[in-house]
Amino acid sequence: MAHHGRGFITPAAQRRGMDISQERLREDIEANAAFGAVDAAEGRGRTLLTGSDTDRQARERFVDRLGDAGLDVRVDAVGNVAGRWAPPGCDPDAAPVAFGSHLDSVPRGGVLDGPLGTYAALEGVRAMQDAGVTPDRPIEVVSFTEEEGARFGIGTLGSSVAGGHRDAADALALTDDEGVTLRERLDAIGFHGDDEIDPETWDAWVELHIEQGTRLTEAGADVGVVEAITGITNCEVEIAGEADHAGSTPMYDRTDALTAGAAFVLDVERAAEAVAADRKSAVAAAEDAAAARDADATCLHSAAIHDTANLADPTDVGLLFAPSVDGASHSPREWPDWDDCAASAAVLAEAVRSLAA
Repeated sequence: MAHHGRGFITPAAQRRGMDISQERLREDIEANAAFGAVDAAEGRGRTLLTGSDTDRQARERFVDRLGDAGLDVRVDAVGNVAGRWAPPGCDPDAAPVAFGSHLDSVPRGGVLDGPLGTYAALEGVRAMQDAGVTPDRPIEVVSFTEEEGARFGIGTLGSSVAGGHRDAADALALTDDEGVTLRERLDAIGFHGDDEIDPETWDAWVELHIEQGTRLTEAGADVGVVEAITGITNCEVEIAGEADHAGSTPMYDRTDALTAGAAFVLDVERAAEAVAADRKSAVAAAEDAAAARDADATCLHSAAIHDTANLADPTDVGLLFAPSVDGASHSPREWPDWDDCAASAAVLAEAVRSLAA
């Protein structure tokens, strides 16, 4: 992997003086990749399971890096980590803008899925600090627990608790294949906290994630702006009718279950289209940020579920994708072009700067 980092500076970024350091971002990601590193014939892989010693190492380094940047760190009951930046001049009581992702991996996974978004968020804060940008509201950098679900069987676990979809006590009682609970694993590594991380208090959330596909590389795009995430809900509906629909029964006297069912299906379709058309301000900010950064961007839907999906109810959300070479993901072959990483991180930082203004 003979990539040589350089700062990613677009004309728009130069005018504002807010520069993402590709070298600094790459250093963080590659340092994180060492935790749980596995041998691979091609690419770089890692296995980082929640509550393992490698998880502890990755978390401790992340907390150290947050502290180095002057962020105040807190850890909640299920091990979600947040660093808060509230520089002099911002309103400390204003609802913060948050961004981040996760640090865990699937077995023999890649090094970008999760850490790119987590460390790009931290780099975004550092870029604002370097440029002397003072946001109007606080900014938080967040890493969620057990996004992959590789150890406790439930993906996006940490964000589901934070987003109010799952009780923390129920999550902590989950057991892994060895019969050890999440609480016990987090206690063992020192990350069963008692702080609160509540997305309902956030003004917005934006996540950067590696694309799990080839749409961006095929389009030659630097970054993808996700307009919708696939949501799957199973419902059972009972529609009662009466068998009296032949011959001389007038239409207005009929109770036709099929007709009512057809109307119901069309209502569901219209409701889904209305939700898709209701563009969030965080999505618009991401699109504007891509234009401001002179980045080649494309809009797309995500078929994969990410932490962002759990946060759409309590706060305004946005999701960005960075291209993955050959579309590989959850594999040591998951590898980026470092320029693409820096370009997408620059768009992320610009979106958050705009939302926090």
